[in-house]
Amino acid sequence: MEGLEQWKKQAEQLSSRVLQQCKEQAEQLSSRSHEYLQQVPPVQIYVAVAMLLLTSLFLLSCRLYKRQKANTILLTGLSGSGKTVLFYQLQDGSSHQGTVTSMEPNEGTFVLHSEKSKNGKVKPVHLVDVPGHSHLRPKLDEFLPQTAGIVFVVDSLEFLPNCRSASEYLYDILTKATVVKKKIPVLILCNKTDKVTAHSKEFIRKQLEKELDKLRASRSAISTADIANDFTLGVIGEPFSFHQCQNEVKVAEGAGIDDNLIEVEQFIRDHVKS
Repeated sequence: MEGLEQWKKQAEQLSSRVLQQCKEQAEQLSSRSHEYLQQVPPVQIYVAVAMLLLTSLFLLSCRLYKRQKANTILLTGLSGSGKTVLFYQLQDGSSHQGTVTSMEPNEGTFVLHSEKSKNGKVKPVHLVDVPGHSHLRPKLDEFLPQTAGIVFVVDSLEFLPNCRSASEYLYDILTKATVVKKKIPVLILCNKTDKVTAHSKEFIRKQLEKELDKLRASRSAISTADIANDFTLGVIGEPFSFHQCQNEVKVAEGAGIDDNLIEVEQFIRDHVKS
């Protein structure tokens, strides 16, 4: 027991000496730092602090810019228009026939299938297939802050029976505050144009413009309190046309099932740079 007590005393004495030495060294270092700062002109200290702050702000801004840079392409449209087939064609070149109507967004970040054989660095695209069911469309808003472009898919075969519904959904998109303020470009893709009975993109464009013009007139009668988040579509007093939109709106044609997506891929690359 006496040996244990002696060992504890020696340990306490050693610990006390080490702490005392650390304290003395810290005091010496503090004193030297204080003396050095007194020798440095105040102007140099202010400049050094300012440079440190500016560098920190610059690095933070770069990180925020990189994080917020839009790189998402949204595929949307009515249910059954062919969005999911289009998604898989762009991803891996397969049609994935037999897919059912999506109840959750299909989402992925990948190099477009047509660009996988290219030499050099090709930037991956974040592609999101947003469900077309009316109850699921609000999911679109979750992705808009990072959206570089929207592909609105229209079924060219069944266009006339769905013209009104497609126009209403398109109207909602074109008047969204985020779409207007960020001037998010929209590509209206007339899908399934490889079929003989499909309507042409010019016919679809004209019909959509007519329906949107009617919707603008009817919705303008709604109180501003009900449409507080919306923007007026087109030029008041003139028949509506897509070139009146503040953002770019183009009409293209293609066939997801046959991998005829040249205009879609060009739209994506125009707005998500490699």
